[in-house]
Amino acid sequence: MKVIKRDNSVVDFDRSKIVNAIHKANDAVDECYRLDDGSVDAIADAVANTRKPRLLVEDIQDMVETKLMAAGKYELAKAYIIYRYTRALVRKANTTDESILSLIRNDNKELAEENANKNTAIASTQRDYIAGEVSRDLTRRILLPEHISKAHDEGVLHFHDADYFIQPIFNCCLVNIGDMLDNGTMINGKLIESPKSFQVACTIVTQIIACVASNQYGGQSVEMSHLGKYLRLTYEKYLRKTREAAPDLDEETVKKLATARTKDELRSGVQTIQYQINTLMTTNGQSPFVTLFLVLREGDPYIHENAAIIQEILEQRLQGIKNESGVYITPAFPKLVYVLDECNNLTGGPFDYLTELAVKCSAKRMYPDYISAKKMRENCEGNVFSPMGCRSFLAPWKDENGNYKFEGRFNQGVVSINLPQIGILSGPSEEKFWPLLDERLQLCFEALMCRHNALLGVRSDVSPIHWQYGALARLKKGETIDKLLYGGYSSISLGYIGLYELTKLVKGCSHTEPEGEDFAMRVMTHLRETTDRWKKETNIGFALYGTPAESLCYRFARIDKERFGTIKDVTDKGYYTNSYHVDVREPIDAFEKFAFESKFQKLSTGGCISYAEIPNMRHNLEALADVVRFIYDNIQYAEFNTKSDYCQVCGYDGEIMVNEDNEWECPVCHNKDHNRMNVVRRTCGYLGENFWNVGKTKEIKARVLHL
Repeated sequence: MKVIKRDNSVVDFDRSKIVNAIHKANDAVDECYRLDDGSVDAIADAVANTRKPRLLVEDIQDMVETKLMAAGKYELAKAYIIYRYTRALVRKANTTDESILSLIRNDNKELAEENANKNTAIASTQRDYIAGEVSRDLTRRILLPEHISKAHDEGVLHFHDADYFIQPIFNCCLVNIGDMLDNGTMINGKLIESPKSFQVACTIVTQIIACVASNQYGGQSVEMSHLGKYLRLTYEKYLRKTREAAPDLDEETVKKLATARTKDELRSGVQTIQYQINTLMTTNGQSPFVTLFLVLREGDPYIHENAAIIQEILEQRLQGIKNESGVYITPAFPKLVYVLDECNNLTGGPFDYLTELAVKCSAKRMYPDYISAKKMRENCEGNVFSPMGCRSFLAPWKDENGNYKFEGRFNQGVVSINLPQIGILSGPSEEKFWPLLDERLQLCFEALMCRHNALLGVRSDVSPIHWQYGALARLKKGETIDKLLYGGYSSISLGYIGLYELTKLVKGCSHTEPEGEDFAMRVMTHLRETTDRWKKETNIGFALYGTPAESLCYRFARIDKERFGTIKDVTDKGYYTNSYHVDVREPIDAFEKFAFESKFQKLSTGGCISYAEIPNMRHNLEALADVVRFIYDNIQYAEFNTKSDYCQVCGYDGEIMVNEDNEWECPVCHNKDHNRMNVVRRTCGYLGENFWNVGKTKEIKARVLHL
């Protein structure tokens, strides 16, 4: 039997701890109230014989108290409770020492794997993690109600970003970059006026991105169409200067020279954005988590300039950035989201050439993600707008003039519910399932209100770039942000994990089968109706969010396996499927998967993305283009995950071989770290995650064939 301690570590059950605790309570009472040794052993044996695979330490203590009371030893039970309380006070004195020291020693594996974009060996990153550990500790012990902390520890729900909860900051946002460029802003106490050229505008954008990232904990998105105006200004500047420098030149030559110089500045400006984002370090020790939104809007007077900007962004992403070995690799940031519309959906539109370039980029670099303007307008009151950096979406909102507004809005935070755990407890009984779901949704609501209440009363001075100088608002100094927390201006998100596993548990089949789909849609509808009801009752923008928190899929599955054991098609996989996604093992192609999952995106409007795992498509771009056309007609938001041999250390883009010692090894830099390689499993075509085998040898084990 395993015991889950308060710090979430797992240890073997030790009956001697129960015996020792009761004996210490015995010593604190008169002899007439004490329990004899045989009775003490009987209590310890009773706990040991529960035969549960997993017990919380609090559950064990509750059982001991119950046994003492049942034996009529009320004074002894009181002494035991006092002893238990005293120990709790000692624990509360400091619970972060070991986690922080292990971080400094660089042997805290959980933190090292938590965020692939943060290197825990770097001093600035360690500083952020140290602060995060203190925040997480205070959050669990003091800031959150005890029953919410317990629900988080037991995997009932996940209270996201507890490592930042102690601070008055929020999750993610859509930066109002157009307002900041047009009307100026302030950075570090310095006035930044509206730029007069594209190059300067790009530099200002990157400085804004870095400043915004340092004052929030989630991602941000920037719509690049606001830069078209400044590219036009650059062209007009070069026209004017060329005419002044060479008044005898004919107009056609003047325009050619101005166009050439403008293209040079376009290339330099986009390069500035790409290199600045990848070389700037925010206060948390990583590159800014930023998404560039690439959209062409009908009626935009600068549509051709914006098309040129999108083309340059895609071409530079296709090329990649050199690493320390001088090899071009795919940078993690900025993420790219490309909008498919009537003008560029590969059916003869004037901007199809951009989408063809995007397809090449997807095949080689896995970017961009795709949004269908057609489907988004159907789901979002006719609007097309960017997801926030964390891939969550805002709900449509109108200002006092009746105009839709998306940029300058934000998300207050996220709490996710563990759906499979409810199915494990309810079994194949909907009568048990629905009340239990509502009970746990109420816990999520209380946790989300903790998020909301933590932001109430926050003054604009905590982050001037956000609240005073245009990224989100232009509030006065000392003014609270409270009015931006209500009325749906900002969102607050209920995430969910494991709809597939839940359906298997309750209905005995996948949610891709008719009976399972009916149940899954009823669950999703209930989740959506619940968030809509919360929004109506509180005037706060609650939203249903299909979170892409892959690490949470593993955390929930690990907790449930420890508690409930191995359950076929549920805990035996080592992960839960993300949100409404189809399980990776189901025999379904990209077209079927997108068509199926689009039904759930209509309900999960606070955040939705669907993935297609595809093989190396670099030599079959037309097949990939067919999927992109399908996306435009069938699904709001989709992304490709391509699987091909690739060394993340040196950027080698060929086949990774197995050496004489049966290890994967890059033939260029001789990297042997399998976590830093993408390797095609060509034998069976399996495209999921690799695992070390039971013998801990250098063999990598796929779930389908043992390669």
